[in-house]
Amino acid sequence: MAVDQEYFDYIVDQLELVQPIETKRMFGGVGIFKAGKMFAMIAGDTFRLKVDASNQDEFEKVGMKPFHSSSKKKGMPYWEVPISVLEDRDQLAFWANKSIEIALKKK
Repeated sequence: MAVDQEYFDYIVDQLELVQPIETKRMFGGVGIFKAGKMFAMIAGDTFRLKVDASNQDEFEKVGMKPFHSSSKKKGMPYWEVPISVLEDRDQLAFWANKSIEIALKKK
């Protein structure tokens, strides 16, 4: 599942308010990291943020679902980001910062 370079560039640009970030190609997608911890991912043409109990309701309220790995046969803690959030840099930064907090508190 390759990531289109134009889509990748768009996502990195939209995340301008949470820079600096690091990216790493992995498993056919891209992991997005802050301070060495993965808080987001791009798989194909879908951007996802890390979710736990502290922010899951926000994703569910707008009908988003977790990423499901067909190879692992289970869901993962990365949920699709709604277009309305993705297109608004301020709102995206707010959501991304919550996911960064989640990632940073994990050992």
